[in-house]
Amino acid sequence: MAFYKVTYNAKHDFATVHNYGCTFRCPICSYKLVSGANGTPGLVSPRPEHFLTDDEIKDALLSVSPKRVNFMGGEPTVAKTLPEMLEFAKKELNARTTLGHTNGSDLNLRYLDAANVGLKAWNDDVHKKITGIEKRKIYGNFETAAKKGMELSANIIYIPGLVDIDQIEAVAEFISSFENISFHIMGYIPVPGQPYRMPTAEEMENAKAKAQIHIADVKYSHLSPEQVLSMEKNDDRFDVKVIAGHGPARTLSAASNATS
Repeated sequence: MAFYKVTYNAKHDFATVHNYGCTFRCPICSYKLVSGANGTPGLVSPRPEHFLTDDEIKDALLSVSPKRVNFMGGEPTVAKTLPEMLEFAKKELNARTTLGHTNGSDLNLRYLDAANVGLKAWNDDVHKKITGIEKRKIYGNFETAAKKGMELSANIIYIPGLVDIDQIEAVAEFISSFENISFHIMGYIPVPGQPYRMPTAEEMENAKAKAQIHIADVKYSHLSPEQVLSMEKNDDRFDVKVIAGHGPARTLSAASNATS
């Protein structure tokens, strides 16, 4: 089992089903960063003490009947019961279904309306260095889903010295071959033990400008770990209530939805 928590945002009427685990093993992943006892980020990735049953998830969702159900992680497609949960959300709740954040390992899912895909790198050697796999499958999945008409958005982490502006522009050019796909550039948040730094404000602006050569809808986030750990103070989309389960402290993945 992989799902361990369900949260609900009453103002925007969406529920999020959270899973633990991923198909990638990226050393620079911000999911490694969570709030420690003193509120500062640290290298921790605890396994939840309890995983929810299918009935517990369904009961939680039925209790709020949200207009939208997001599935996030980790990587939500590692959950074996994801297809069943998508069908339940669509048929029983008549909800819009999304992968709130996915690495693109599997987008061929019935009852899935939309996905926000994190593309890691354009250069295949860099993609393999980060994820352990070749980029071909991921970009192929993205292209297939786009051609089938799935609503997609894409994001990438700008990591100076690893995923540089030239790669970001190349990814933007790839995305531009499909219609109505937004692109979000996230400034890297340094993970302890990794040699990469956070990009500067000027570098972020340059990355955005290069991407906008190819795509009109480009946003970026350039947040510190402390800012991300208190996102709910500035963005009511992060003001959620746990309606089932519990688990690790909130991760820095919230940055994927914060824009500047």
